[in-house]
Amino acid sequence: MPESLAFTHLLNQLFGGVVASLMQLVGVHPANPAAPINDAFALELLVAGCLIALFAIVRLTLSVEKPSSLQQVFEMMHEGVGGQAEQIIGHGYERFQAFVTCIFLFVVFNNLLGLIPGIVTPTGSPVVPLGLAVLTFLYYNFHGVRVHGVIGYLKEFAGPLWWIAPLLFPIEIISHLARVMSLTIRLYANMLASDLVTLVFFSLVPVAIPAIFLGLHFFVSLIQAYVFMLLAMIYLAAAVAHPEPATQH
Repeated sequence: MPESLAFTHLLNQLFGGVVASLMQLVGVHPANPAAPINDAFALELLVAGCLIALFAIVRLTLSVEKPSSLQQVFEMMHEGVGGQAEQIIGHGYERFQAFVTCIFLFVVFNNLLGLIPGIVTPTGSPVVPLGLAVLTFLYYNFHGVRVHGVIGYLKEFAGPLWWIAPLLFPIEIISHLARVMSLTIRLYANMLASDLVTLVFFSLVPVAIPAIFLGLHFFVSLIQAYVFMLLAMIYLAAAVAHPEPATQH
């Protein structure tokens, strides 16, 4: 995605040299060393900054007697995500609620940026969903190791029967690695398709009809953010679940 936004240009002027040096330090050579920050990354930073500002405002204006409208919205979201997490993850879901909530908000805000004329949806660039997928992969595996220990967590991949473990273990490893690809492609493909459909109808019929597809883009943005959050919860639930002891007769 080439540089086109004024915000991206500003970031490249301020931090482009440092970012290019860091990328080269880890063996990554930017296509344009003078402007290594692209629109997708710039918009990600903007969304992250806006979310931090929103969280800070809610925290500073927190009130039990006279909650603000923003506080009420966040409370409703907290209860909704918490209820969903309790159903899927179960006991101890509170530890993971902040992560899955932030994932949902970050994805939905990035998705909705595509509604602004002249801005390409950041999640329509494959690098953005890939980064979120890798983060989710590392997060749930970290907690799997934390709960079960390294050996105990690896035993989960081998299954309950020792004689089938040599077959099941590599299948489970491949299955977990495929989750990164699945999360990436699902979000990327849906948002890219939504952007393209909206763009095509705007170019053909610039009035009235494209509004329908903007509404569709809004709906797809919410659904894809919810699905990403839901899958993160399911992976967490499987990673931290304790096997039920066998009943003796």
